[in-house]
Amino acid sequence: MMWSSDKSFLMDALLLHRLHFAFTVIYHYLFPQLTMGLALLIVVLKTVALVRHNERYNEAARFWAKIFAINFLIGVVTGIPMEFQFGTNWAQFSRFTGGVIGQPLAMEGVFSFFLESAFLGLFLFGEKRLSPWAHWASAFLVFVGSWISGFFIIVTNAWMQHPVAYKVLPNGSFEVTSFWGLLMNPWALLQYAHNMSGAVITGAFVMSAVGAFYILEKRFDEHARIFVRVGVIAGVISCATQIFPTGDLHGRYMAKHQPAAVAAMEGLFSSQAGAPIVLMGQPDETTQSIDNPIAVNDMLSFLIYGTTRAEVKGLDQFPRDQWPSPLPLLFYSYHIMAGLGTYFVLLMLVAVFLLWRGKLFDTRWVLWPLFLSFPLPYIANTAGWMTAEIGRQPWLVYGLIRTSDGYSKNVSAGNTLFTLLGFMGMYTLLSILFILLVYRTVSEGPSASAKQRSAS
Repeated sequence: MMWSSDKSFLMDALLLHRLHFAFTVIYHYLFPQLTMGLALLIVVLKTVALVRHNERYNEAARFWAKIFAINFLIGVVTGIPMEFQFGTNWAQFSRFTGGVIGQPLAMEGVFSFFLESAFLGLFLFGEKRLSPWAHWASAFLVFVGSWISGFFIIVTNAWMQHPVAYKVLPNGSFEVTSFWGLLMNPWALLQYAHNMSGAVITGAFVMSAVGAFYILEKRFDEHARIFVRVGVIAGVISCATQIFPTGDLHGRYMAKHQPAAVAAMEGLFSSQAGAPIVLMGQPDETTQSIDNPIAVNDMLSFLIYGTTRAEVKGLDQFPRDQWPSPLPLLFYSYHIMAGLGTYFVLLMLVAVFLLWRGKLFDTRWVLWPLFLSFPLPYIANTAGWMTAEIGRQPWLVYGLIRTSDGYSKNVSAGNTLFTLLGFMGMYTLLSILFILLVYRTVSEGPSASAKQRSAS
């Protein structure tokens, strides 16, 4: 690769640093979103087992604990390099903001590696040695540990989106003025609720998909019905809360504090009273318009301000160098997330209605979409995070540090490309290992846990 000038070299290095971190964080988050979602559902399964004295629910919990453990392992392995990337790829960012983001990141590590992993070991291997309620408590503490560690990650990201409780030191770095102010950042609370709802959606769809697969294959019928029942009920609740109140409140708060991001997400190039919401279309930055739009008039104004006549700021209100970039990718990411979210609600509403009528387990035209839809929450969650991170651009810390000022300027584009290719190769091997382990677990089925337990 050749560069014609120092400026183009720096820009290429910056792009590769962004691609490097984007690749590692997107791949990593494929695993925590399922573990955080399954952590809650495993507690539900254990609770029903205890209350109803139903061993089938215990077997279901043990089965999903295996899936949880595989995801947790790969999540840990792929999460550690991200911590190092703050120093290798984003040294300037770390130097300026380490006094703020270091605290929640350190606490996340403590909760993730000590609380969650310790009680996961107890849950996986301590059932015969613990009382039923103590074993339930170990599952509950795994859930608490995973959700608390998720909270600290969200706090870190939320400070980058909406910095609060800080002061600037003489050397230009930032320091926390109130740790509770940092934790109670309104952006963090809204983003956390929205994110965890998305994680439960992933867990619910995966659980429903495995159950639907077993029913369609006429295997493990009792367990399969449990998987579908719990997955569909959790799915309809989490899909609804993902839209309202978590998505609605987060969108309103974002419109107040990141109006340029909202305008770019909606493809609103010019300020409008009674702004429409674009359901489909292609943004054209050159002509500053949406090609082939399918829009609902006045709806954007209503969703943000509660009235159809309110004015929504367009991108024309902001300097061009403060527009999120790449804008088309932001527009498509947001619309993919929103479109899939709508599909999730419709599918789960149909499924829960048929479950209530006692017809779901015999309705193949619903079981097939439940089975085939399991990858879609991963796409929706990834698109949602892309919306958040691209929408923050060109800021690394919104309003304080530009992305172009935060990367490691002494790490060349060649070095970054080399390590990026290396990560891609290693993560390909990890993906193969993960697929084989999950395939083996699903093939053996939930009754394998019961046989192993009775044999021991």
